[in-house]
Amino acid sequence: MAEQPMLKFVDRAQAYPAKRPAGLRAEDFREIADRYAAPDAAAQSARCSQCGVPYCAVHCPLHNYIPDWLRLTAEGRLREAYELSNATSTMPEICGRICPQDRLCEGNCVIEFSGHGAVTIGSVEKFITDTAWDEGWVEPLRPGRPTGQSVGVIGAGPAGLTAAEYLRAAGHAVHVYDRHDRAGGLLTYGIPGFKLEKEVVARRVARLEEGGIAFHLGAHVGQALPFAELRARHDALLVATGVYKPRDITAPGAGANGIVEALDYLVASNRKGFGDRVPAFDNGALDAAGRHVVVIGGGDTAMDCVRTAIRQGAASVKCLYRRDRANMPGSQREVAHAEEEGVEFLWLSAPETFEAAENGWVSGVRATRMRLGAADASGRRTPEPEPDSGFQLDADLVIKALGFDPEDLPAMFATPELGVTRWGTLRIDHQTMMTSLDGVFAAGDIVRGASLVVWAIRDGRDVAEKMQAYLNASATKGRKAA
Repeated sequence: MAEQPMLKFVDRAQAYPAKRPAGLRAEDFREIADRYAAPDAAAQSARCSQCGVPYCAVHCPLHNYIPDWLRLTAEGRLREAYELSNATSTMPEICGRICPQDRLCEGNCVIEFSGHGAVTIGSVEKFITDTAWDEGWVEPLRPGRPTGQSVGVIGAGPAGLTAAEYLRAAGHAVHVYDRHDRAGGLLTYGIPGFKLEKEVVARRVARLEEGGIAFHLGAHVGQALPFAELRARHDALLVATGVYKPRDITAPGAGANGIVEALDYLVASNRKGFGDRVPAFDNGALDAAGRHVVVIGGGDTAMDCVRTAIRQGAASVKCLYRRDRANMPGSQREVAHAEEEGVEFLWLSAPETFEAAENGWVSGVRATRMRLGAADASGRRTPEPEPDSGFQLDADLVIKALGFDPEDLPAMFATPELGVTRWGTLRIDHQTMMTSLDGVFAAGDIVRGASLVVWAIRDGRDVAEKMQAYLNASATKGRKAA
């Protein structure tokens, strides 16, 4: 009788791919760990307990078939594992790299609850699809039979790219418009290479281009390219712009030079990685080299900033967050990586005022200790200042990583009838995912607010199905009218 390949979690320890030493990895923007060797991926996959109710899949926004492709990996059937992984996700190797698995699939792994350490799902997912690319198993995007209908997608981030892929596979002409000069959205410009190397994104975009999706880059919808013109040009539109308006700080002195937005800082760093000319980096305004850096915020964007500053050669890097470690929104793994690389975290701390030198450049942060008070309406305890607890930090570069809000799209698109919620996100009919405008759909962060890439992919998948139903109905109506 053949040996059972699974259920090895009792006698086989959890083992992630080895990370490079912190001192070495802080010198470059390469990913901090290589992928598994095939025997290691099989061994870790074999730890899966093959639950009757797989909480890992339940807590994955894409509901990936995780236990099934873990079993196939353990059995060495990698091509089948890839095909199953790819069946529910357009970007499995990207999710394997940047999803907060500790809060999603791995955080809900049954053997994690039993004290044996979760199956290393994200690392196996990365291994499966990277192997598929190497072996030539990733098939081209094959368009369906031409429908004669045209779709416009505004935004080349994960939601827009996912919807574009499904709609092209259905046979529609698909045009993607993006304000940047490269597709990918935050995958390209917002996430540093040490989490997601850019060729991983570029090969996905290239596959879509080869499948006949037309990319219009540097296209500022609402400026040189009127929104009304796009509505007239296409049978349906998808708005998947994401949320890019940074939240601000109102503390005294917040207007000093050297206090910068997180996205400006990260985009400049990523552009330098591409070899672009970036004047604001080259003149030192967005370069942390030799600086005493203070990052304000506790989310994944803040973690990206502190770890980027380390790699740029900052003299010191501190992170101020007004809640404690247990209540931070960012990934605990990212915090651990940052601490290993030399970042100092000041929990339960918030800025009071910013000080500037005579030349107007920030020179320090006056901060105060915080404590967690009563819970607010969401159930989170509200931070409040500790009396007489102020302290001083040297800083000549302050990075604000406080999150993002939606831009004013009705004004930007000169379309006041485009409905929004009280938070500024686009209002949709959640049954159809259509906005207040006929034939105009919306998905991703512009609907749900700043969220995870995996949720954007899920929304892109869902909205493609809704748009397909709308286009089918439109075609049927047109045939009857004829």
